[in-house]
Amino acid sequence: MADISPADYPEYTKNISNKSQPPLGFGTRPALIIVDAQKAYWNPDSPLYFSHYENAAAAPAYIKTLVSSARSGKCPVIWSRIQYENASLRDAGLWAKKRNHLDCFLSSDSRGLGDWIEGLGPEGDDVFITKKFASAFFGTTLATQLQMLNVDTLVICGAHTSGSIRQTTLDAMQSGFRPIVVAAACADRTRETHFANLFDIRAKMGDVIAVEEACKQLEKG
Repeated sequence: MADISPADYPEYTKNISNKSQPPLGFGTRPALIIVDAQKAYWNPDSPLYFSHYENAAAAPAYIKTLVSSARSGKCPVIWSRIQYENASLRDAGLWAKKRNHLDCFLSSDSRGLGDWIEGLGPEGDDVFITKKFASAFFGTTLATQLQMLNVDTLVICGAHTSGSIRQTTLDAMQSGFRPIVVAAACADRTRETHFANLFDIRAKMGDVIAVEEACKQLEKG
């Protein structure tokens, strides 16, 4: 099944989806990772709200569908989110100087913008990763957790396509895990940044697939 339809982005379909390079494909032990599915990006009152790309609003529903499929197939489910403890954002390093509004992710923030989107969040034996930077691998135990679970394929969804999704995808590939990005279950600030980064991910780092295909593979377990 096509990952992006011509109606979504004709240039993508023409120049990337139809390239002859073979996909990485799924291995034998997939896991689902949900990256930064936090209220800060989907709350209209947040300074980080995805207000300029209309399809971003649909991503949480697709994420929920993926979680349901992963649980059905007994695939590991991993949740990764940004969280800071230092009121001056010292634990954000130089990123706090480059990126505005990281205070949304302070554990002490009274707005609750760092919380999971309503209806989403870890359950039971799910793996929970707290990170300080874009990649869910950087400075965390994610690679070790995946190795312990014998995971060889990482299905990726969440926010931002141009930031945490891209960096997590790159680090997954570099760490020996097959990265599979679910296009409609990812979101970004604009249509252009969303699709431009899907271009690069598909061309250089991993696979970009449709929600239906991801669910089918996850349900196989």
